[in-house]
Amino acid sequence: MKSVLVVGAGRVGRTIVHMLSAEGSYAIRVADAEPMAAKRVAGEVERVEAFAEGVGSRAALLRAIKGSAAVVSAAPFAANPQIAEAASAARVAYLDLTEDVQVTQFVKELAEKAECAFIPQCGVAPGFVTLAGIHIIEQFDEVDTLTLRVGALPEQPNNRLKYNLTWSTEGLVNEYLHPCEALRESRLTLVPPLKETEEVVIDGVTYEAFTTSGGVGTLCHTYEGRIRHLDYKTIRYPGHLELIRFLMDDLGFKDHPEELVAIFQRSIPATLDDFVIVSVRGLGTSQGRYMEKTYWRRVPGRYLGRHFFTGIEISTSAGVCGVLHLLLAGSLPQKGLVKLEQVSYDRFMETPFGRYYARVGQAGRHGE
Repeated sequence: MKSVLVVGAGRVGRTIVHMLSAEGSYAIRVADAEPMAAKRVAGEVERVEAFAEGVGSRAALLRAIKGSAAVVSAAPFAANPQIAEAASAARVAYLDLTEDVQVTQFVKELAEKAECAFIPQCGVAPGFVTLAGIHIIEQFDEVDTLTLRVGALPEQPNNRLKYNLTWSTEGLVNEYLHPCEALRESRLTLVPPLKETEEVVIDGVTYEAFTTSGGVGTLCHTYEGRIRHLDYKTIRYPGHLELIRFLMDDLGFKDHPEELVAIFQRSIPATLDDFVIVSVRGLGTSQGRYMEKTYWRRVPGRYLGRHFFTGIEISTSAGVCGVLHLLLAGSLPQKGLVKLEQVSYDRFMETPFGRYYARVGQAGRHGE
């Protein structure tokens, strides 16, 4: 059995532990800055060990990592540099979920000298949407346009924002603040967040989409000069963006994001009744014809054993667990920075974790 350390016993870390445990071929240890949080998660699942210490220091992290084949960070994005540095020092593979561009840049630089594999941004966006994007790209002879759209949404929105808290509030506000990478006329460009609004229709439902940071991963760097137009946008119900712009611009919360986080946490209810939607659209040439190819998935919440997990928990955890599975099976490079562009969509879908992204009633089909 391969030994895996999961750092972070919050919602996603807990889901990763349950998901890996259900697969049956991993020895799992869970650690957290609060030891009791790790103990609670370990107590829900058989054959999972809780690390007895808090992992707020490098020394504690190194003790927790000892003997592991890989470290998966499900900790807040600000903690990832310290976790990644400890993994590098211990020569243990490292995976994370962050969408934060600065943290990812630190991890990439660390990976250049690492004696093990470093795979950042393995969640949904960045994460699985990159695999789906490559899957579409490979169906063309030449690609002109690739658009990536992802949203974590409540099933029953009941406020003016048409939104409930479904994941990290800090992460939510963070992606609304920072410039977004895109390809425009084949050149890498930074575009402002909360702009370029468009209407998106998926499975007959109309949404709005707008620019947010981090979700595109490394795709723009990989395909600069090869794809004319490539971008990532967040999906929301219509009307959400206008109120976010009012908060950020008119009320000035873009300069005081911690205050907005506190207001959201106090005033917007969380929900377990959510889903994640992933949509990719490609335009280009295939066998001499100008073609459009599309891909979409809707990931709802579900039970793992006796415990229910939300759509964002399931989709995020499945993303990193599938990549981890391929890494430990030897199907990915074992040293240095590994980009998600190097992960085969088909192989990912064939892992025990790809089924969480299969369409309902199509668990055996993964090519479209």
